[in-house]
Amino acid sequence: MDNSIQNENKNGDVKMNLEIKEKLNEVKSYIGDIEKLTKAIGLLYWDMKTYMPKKSLDSRVGVLEYLSEQEFKLTTGEKVAEFIEFFKGEMKQLDLVDKVMIENLKRNYDETKKIPKDKYLEYVVIASKSEAAWEEAKEKSDFSIFKPHLEKVVEYQKEFVNYWGYKENKYDTLLDKYEKGITVEKLDVIFGELRDGIVELLNKIKNSNKKISKDIFSGKFPVEAQEKFSIEVLKKMGFDFEAGRLDVSVHPFTLDMGSHDVRLTTHYYENEFSSALLSSIHEGGHGIYEQDIPDSLENTKLGTGVSMGIHESQSRFYENIVGRSKEFWTYFLPLAKKYFPEFKDTTLDEFYEAINYVKPSLIRTEADELTYSLHIIIRYEIEKSLINGEIEVGDLPRVWNEKYKEYLGVEPSNDAEGLLQDMHWADGSFGYFPSYALGNVYGAQMLNKLLQDEPNIFKEISVGNLSGVHEWLKENVHKHGSIYTPEELIKNITGEEINTKYFLDYLNNKYLNIYTNIL
Repeated sequence: MDNSIQNENKNGDVKMNLEIKEKLNEVKSYIGDIEKLTKAIGLLYWDMKTYMPKKSLDSRVGVLEYLSEQEFKLTTGEKVAEFIEFFKGEMKQLDLVDKVMIENLKRNYDETKKIPKDKYLEYVVIASKSEAAWEEAKEKSDFSIFKPHLEKVVEYQKEFVNYWGYKENKYDTLLDKYEKGITVEKLDVIFGELRDGIVELLNKIKNSNKKISKDIFSGKFPVEAQEKFSIEVLKKMGFDFEAGRLDVSVHPFTLDMGSHDVRLTTHYYENEFSSALLSSIHEGGHGIYEQDIPDSLENTKLGTGVSMGIHESQSRFYENIVGRSKEFWTYFLPLAKKYFPEFKDTTLDEFYEAINYVKPSLIRTEADELTYSLHIIIRYEIEKSLINGEIEVGDLPRVWNEKYKEYLGVEPSNDAEGLLQDMHWADGSFGYFPSYALGNVYGAQMLNKLLQDEPNIFKEISVGNLSGVHEWLKENVHKHGSIYTPEELIKNITGEEINTKYFLDYLNNKYLNIYTNIL
């Protein structure tokens, strides 16, 4: 080939690469503007759930509506369409991060564009008011206060599904928002295996002569002492309080404005020890995930957890696999005794058995590790029926109570301990609940690989060294942000797709050992 032609091709490639690089910088700057709005909305939402005066609700909703409109405009703007068109023929030249960034930009554009702007903004207002109504309804244990708001939320969710479209099941569209690639068909299999395995183990425990009490967790536990102890545990876990904080809300949650500003909340009960602590550990798992995401993923929309299932794997890994282990309390029980004199005569075995007490109960967030997934399966089945029009909002109290009786053998005596216990439906988070049970499965699968890589990890935990757990999760999960899909990530880590075997094995090994009479 003529040298002049070679030089022209080379110069053309350089020019093209330079043009792509400049366009990528433009995209990241644009995404950065969207992220700034997202962070502002998040901060206002956090304040609304923690410190905002009640009379500020209408004003706050107006601000959120305005910011959400600006976010909508940027997400669906002509500039985004230009970016998508530009990269249509250039995807092969991009590295993995940039490729996924453009793919996600297009996906968000396509999905958001399908929703009329006026519908979207109406929904922002409806959801904000629905959450406030839920708080009042829960406080008064009166579903009738929340019912008209929930009916509107469900109506909009169904309408959005029709805008977005679906293939086999309407609920699939909502599931995909929280766990990309998951479907009703897949979940029916996964949850069927979980349900059968858990019920079989639960029946063995019910027939055991071993009696365990958790009365040691009932008493007087000053809120100030609980808060100090929770913070000490979170610091040991690796949560960075220079890049985050812990506050109080009606329902515990985690919200981040980037890796350097992560807000956790919990809820203290002065007459009960374990609830707030386990909630703090759970939310700490979420928070550490977000804090560990590298700054290099800022302005890409990839700088967050990949899915709610993977996110819940981290929170539930810390809460249950670590936070309910005997090794964890080998180190932390002596410290707890300094804060809470009630435990001065409590042995390690007594405490370990109490923190792993198994009994079917009404409240999901208070459920033991074994029966917890049954709470999720109940919600999954209800949501699936509701979104597909098989039941109506007015049927929920009856359906909820019937399913609790069927699956757990308990029945709520009021709305607060029944279908008003969770905030998720108030803001339209239909499709989120399955993430909790998926997190259990992912987490146990990760534990199996962690023990292969670090066989002495629980010995380290027993002396208060949780850095090994933190570093392994950071290296294998956290640092990747949203670069990989959940399916890709779990396969990269463990070499196989999601598998319920490891979680069921973990439960059987742990609880058959605790309830020794059934070994």
